[in-house]
Amino acid sequence: MAQRLIVIGGDAAGMAAASQARRRRDRGDLEIVAFERGHFTSYSACGIPYWISGLVPERDELIARDPATFREKFAIDVRMRHEVTAIDLDRREVVARDLGNGGEVRERFDTLVYATGAVPTKPDWARTDTGGVFGVQTLDDGAALRAWLESEPRPRRAVVVGGGYIGVEMAEALIQRGLSVTLVEQAEQPMSTVDPDMAELVTDAMRAVGITIRTGLAVTGLEETDGRVSAVVTVEGPIPADLVVLGLGVRPNTALAEASGLPLGVTGGVRVDRRMRVPGAPGVWAAGDCVETVHRVTGMPVHVPLGTHANKQGRVAGINIGGGYATFLGVIGTAVTKVCDLEVGRTGLRERDARAAGFEFVSVIAQSTNRAGYYPGSRPMTVKLIAEKPSGRLLGAQIVGWSEAAKRIDTLAVALWNGMTVDDMTALDLGYAPPYAPVWDPVLIAARKAVDALTVSRR
Repeated sequence: MAQRLIVIGGDAAGMAAASQARRRRDRGDLEIVAFERGHFTSYSACGIPYWISGLVPERDELIARDPATFREKFAIDVRMRHEVTAIDLDRREVVARDLGNGGEVRERFDTLVYATGAVPTKPDWARTDTGGVFGVQTLDDGAALRAWLESEPRPRRAVVVGGGYIGVEMAEALIQRGLSVTLVEQAEQPMSTVDPDMAELVTDAMRAVGITIRTGLAVTGLEETDGRVSAVVTVEGPIPADLVVLGLGVRPNTALAEASGLPLGVTGGVRVDRRMRVPGAPGVWAAGDCVETVHRVTGMPVHVPLGTHANKQGRVAGINIGGGYATFLGVIGTAVTKVCDLEVGRTGLRERDARAAGFEFVSVIAQSTNRAGYYPGSRPMTVKLIAEKPSGRLLGAQIVGWSEAAKRIDTLAVALWNGMTVDDMTALDLGYAPPYAPVWDPVLIAARKAVDALTVSRR
């Protein structure tokens, strides 16, 4: 009898695991069943704001592989609109509810991949059953929001609550759709993934395209009229709204794991080892936004929900399930985004992270340009580096600038991943041509400035 692999979750991590396992084991050896509660498999949630704005014309352009492809090409039995409600580790069974037709199914497993993703943070006041209030986590969410934008009466005023990646990207998308947009953030800055001095550059760019930004402002409720949202209530009074987008972050979706006795870490994510195995649960693997991983700079457990990690973790789990050997070595929090025409990149630790981890450090900011100053299209670029004292080891980096800015963070991420010092970095052999960089690349200028700061600190 063939062994059976059950996958809970049909997006990046789950289907990467299933596909990799199938590549190494044929159907006669391994039967694979994947349960997905939504309408779509393997899609780009990160692309939803660009579909909302109209930059990406069609929803299906965000779908990498549909259920039919998995069934036909990979012989994976994908059960759409099925929500797993229980895991019995002793009986090696899962229980799933058919959300489309009703009823319940039980399926045995020899091996299980838990890839349930994350769920939105939702305070008590965030009533998504009110017309015009949306999260933007799944493609189903995006479809519902698009439908609202195109319904009558057409919404004119949008309030985005939360200034993280999704919040700022959705604010831009709605401006491009012609709405009046206010972004409300309880903290003192949007884009808390970078330090305040860098976030100020992002804030200025958002205001320049007409986004109203209200920081240090707590939301306490929603007002509605005839079942439709009419205002966001704050401690300073209501803000009128025909559309509300919630971008308050996410947490690991681990309720099912916890109920079944799988171990959770200090961040709330499922605990896994480097091969993505769940300790103490033979034959159970976990991957994606539902798991806890380790930060390579601090060595501490973290929950960093990104599609890049989910795909890699799913691939690692699938290779191991298929009989190979692979490991996931942790994260350093590298991320990029676009805010209007401004590009933002970050990797490693912010100043407050470094302080909390007990590092002594210097931080420097270097101003440069994306191209040679005389070349057409040259625009400003700001690079911030954080380096350990006295060793000079790179701890973190942030970049804000225009064209060609964000992906320079990858150079810094590689340096950080490999434990380089800023002194090492000054000798990096980086590419140069006037259309792409000044003769001293902004990364090298920042590294030299950090070396100077370390020299002063040692005196």
